[in-house]
Amino acid sequence: MEEFDLIIVGGGPAGLTAGIYAGRQGMKTIILEMMIGAGSGYMVPLMENYPGFNLISGKDLLEKMRKQAEKRVPIANMEEVKEIIKNDLGHVIVKTSKCTYKTKSVIISTGSRHRRLKVPGEVDFVGRGVCYCATCDGPLYPEKDVVVIGGGNAAVQESIYLKSLGCNVTIIHRRNKLRAEKYLQEKLEESNIPIIWDSIVEQINGDKNVDNVILRNIKTEKTNKLSIDGIFIAIGEEPLSKVAQNAGVEVDDHGYVNTDKSQRTNIPGLYAAGDITGGIKQWVVACAEGAVAAISAYNDTID
Repeated sequence: MEEFDLIIVGGGPAGLTAGIYAGRQGMKTIILEMMIGAGSGYMVPLMENYPGFNLISGKDLLEKMRKQAEKRVPIANMEEVKEIIKNDLGHVIVKTSKCTYKTKSVIISTGSRHRRLKVPGEVDFVGRGVCYCATCDGPLYPEKDVVVIGGGNAAVQESIYLKSLGCNVTIIHRRNKLRAEKYLQEKLEESNIPIIWDSIVEQINGDKNVDNVILRNIKTEKTNKLSIDGIFIAIGEEPLSKVAQNAGVEVDDHGYVNTDKSQRTNIPGLYAAGDITGGIKQWVVACAEGAVAAISAYNDTID
């Protein structure tokens, strides 16, 4: 059984930053990643608010961070963490799909996944018109009619990106105003993307592929059919905290991990960072939490 000072679960912005800091502190560390390139960070088309870069995609920024982390810390790809156990001797046992490790500390940075609409037809048409990533699937829909569901930053960013690919985009939002940042709303207005307000998707229909959705206006209760070629769902995220919860880590009512200001959980030796902790979901915040978690793990080990 290989032993480490620190095991980082998840290779997104928080996990990679934690790895960079842990490596600099001389901790024997490994980052366990279920699948490189599959995290939500890779799906961000373009960012304009990450310090040091006027414009950069999530994929490009993560690749830069990955290369920096790998200078001192190995990254194990395709290694899904199945169980985290704190034993009576004070060690933490981490069981993965490939092997078992022993470590002094664990940083859980498994992030979140796209929230589903949970309407008829959604599961049936995944990969056949139902999409959760404009960067991944947008290039399949130039000159096609697509709708984006949501009203936050992600929905607006994806809509603008899809429009840049030549898609005929319409936003469907359940409220009468957007939640996205003012800057993004201004960019949206410049793109002349229409919005259907106060409406939700009731059903997704099609034959081999999606060809229409049934919309319901939540104020008038009227329904109508909208012909489309694709639907991009951007209604927020939900935490990937099952492994943490099974380890006894406390979470809030929504499943986000509770931590103190040093990123410690209720279990000594277990820390959490990034989107899995809830709060403000921004890259710079996730990176900061990753750094704090790594420093806390180091300080708690030497105390």
